[in-house]
Amino acid sequence: MANSLQFLFQAIAQAQDERELRQSVMVTVGEYFTATRWGLSFLDEFPAIDANTPGMIRLALSLDHNPVLRYLVERHAPVHEEVILPPGVWKTICPRADHGHVMIGPIVHSGKLVGGIAFTRHRDYPAFDAQNLADLSALCLHLSSRLADLRSQPVAMTSLNCKRLTPREAQIAELVAQGLTSAEIGAVLWITENTVKQALKRMFRKLQVSSRAEMVAQLSGSQLARSC
Repeated sequence: MANSLQFLFQAIAQAQDERELRQSVMVTVGEYFTATRWGLSFLDEFPAIDANTPGMIRLALSLDHNPVLRYLVERHAPVHEEVILPPGVWKTICPRADHGHVMIGPIVHSGKLVGGIAFTRHRDYPAFDAQNLADLSALCLHLSSRLADLRSQPVAMTSLNCKRLTPREAQIAELVAQGLTSAEIGAVLWITENTVKQALKRMFRKLQVSSRAEMVAQLSGSQLARSC
């Protein structure tokens, strides 16, 4: 039963928060695809790319260098390296043996790509195939839907964190949990996008987190406290 798509669909639907999806559910999904490595990531978690970014990370996140990532961004569709590249070419792009085969699928919300689910296999293992892509496509639909539900739920804050955040910062935290961008939050609150970004930096320092997703996970619960 644990190796069936229906079991995975149920596990996704029953996940109580993003942390459960990333951990226990993703372990089961990774095993389903007999992957060496796997992960669920969001675009707002990716580090800014600059001169200090390690070369391998910079290349991996470069749409010019990474055709698999470019395919995902342009088409919002699952793909593995042999769909778009001749056999053996991926090895010249990514020399890591444990990334010898890669497959990624989209997480979408309101028509936008907001993240992805990725799997790798050691180059000594068989490549991903068409059936894997079909299964991943179905899983991405369920993941996108469940994540949209989770991110639309108001977020509860502990009394300690209520004291740390100002009322305006609490408003911003709630809108972040709903998946809004800094520009969209600014429009809702009638403040500039830069004001939102500066507020988020202060909030990250107060809560000792480094990303929006980490902040939401720390503040997660049933309902965002309105009386902070």
